Amino acid sequence: MLAPPIYDSVQVGDTLPVLQIQAVDRTTLALFGGASGDHNPIHLDTDFARRAGMPDVFAQGMLGMAWLGRMLTQWAPQSQLRRFDARFLGITHLGNAMRCCGRVVEKFERGDERCVRIELSSVNQFGQTKIAGDAVVALP
Repeated sequence: MLAPPIYDSVQVGDTLPVLQIQAVDRTTLALFGGASGDHNPIHLDTDFARRAGMPDVFAQGMLGMAWLGRMLTQWAPQSQLRRFDARFLGITHLGNAMRCCGRVVEKFERGDERCVRIELSSVNQFGQTKIAGDAVVALP
């Protein structure tokens, strides 16, 4: 992990280090399902997913949000995270290789903390945004 960012050295427009995720596969979905307790068969059972009108199983939405969280906490410690919001915009299908990105869009003070607001996105290899959101991080 890099040294945690300092408020005075961070500027609006700065980007966080990108987190590149390898192509989603069935093993990843099964492992996340077990770790998170999300055993919805639409993420694990091809026959069930097809009966539901999907071409195959697909990633849990919270898996995508977890990847964005990993990107954030590789930049700044989790204890500095003050807010983390996401909008799910599309399904992350098997074979999608996700790129998690963040950009500082605002610096502000709240109470006795100096904070930055970070715009977040998770985009597949075809340029399709699957998750968009933002986070607030307090910086020393």
